[in-house]
Amino acid sequence: MNQQERDPRQVVEILSEALPYIQRFSGKTVVIKYGGNAMTEDTLTDSFARDVVLLKEVGLNPVVVHGGGPQIGELLKRLNIESRFVDGMRVTDAETMDVVEMVLGGLVNKSIVNQINQAGGKAIGLTGKDNAQIRARQLKVERKTPEMTVPEIIDIGHVGDVAHVSTDLIEMLSQADYIPVIAPIGVDEHGHSYNINADLVAGKVAEALKAEKLMLLTNVAGLMNAEGEVMTGLSTEAVDRLIEDGVIYGGMLPKIRCALGAVKGGVNSAVIVDGRVPHATLLEIFTNAGVGTLITDKASQ
Repeated sequence: MNQQERDPRQVVEILSEALPYIQRFSGKTVVIKYGGNAMTEDTLTDSFARDVVLLKEVGLNPVVVHGGGPQIGELLKRLNIESRFVDGMRVTDAETMDVVEMVLGGLVNKSIVNQINQAGGKAIGLTGKDNAQIRARQLKVERKTPEMTVPEIIDIGHVGDVAHVSTDLIEMLSQADYIPVIAPIGVDEHGHSYNINADLVAGKVAEALKAEKLMLLTNVAGLMNAEGEVMTGLSTEAVDRLIEDGVIYGGMLPKIRCALGAVKGGVNSAVIVDGRVPHATLLEIFTNAGVGTLITDKASQ
């Protein structure tokens, strides 16, 4: 059924069912990590931009933190700069960091801002260097084999961890009805730039803002159990047990740790969202169904 054929009564019913969620989340902050297929497929980028604008229009305060790894890799390849990885993290020397800033702070950030603005919103692009809002420290990578007495420290260059998040600029923009779009680049006390994992930045921004919800858009349906079903409605204690038992591992582990840390840090809930689903953001916030793995602190419910 196309838009012209849709029964108006069905549209009204859907809007009516969304009312309790709109009332619940009105005035609350939602931090969304935007990446994966949702950021590279045209139909999904359009639906994401419209979703974010709608959230703002009905009274929420969305804050977008984006990635851009594939775009960085593509430009490095075109410039004949070799990409090297250690434990999944891009080794970032000074030359590579220049490309990272160009891609994340320029090309990708401004593209997302433009998409949201074209959908009728008012987006402002930022990096963590603006107002030094994301203070960084160099990330240390340790490796230890059984024959080593002490771990080996591997220098991966300008790859950072989050030391502190200042929320003044983000809150000022949100209160002025703008939608902040943040590139995950931090700065240390000496003015050096650092490339930081976007999931990590989103989690720390959500904690600092005392956000109602953290949403991590990804390319999988969520955390799966042995039967291939999405696990959701998990408490922090349940997630800790799943990690300890080895149920959560591999590429999902860093995302789950990020979501878990945010909830333990005061965010009301965090969800790993299937960004391949059109309008996944709205489905997660305004319906009971959801499209991912939800983590909450049971003690706070």
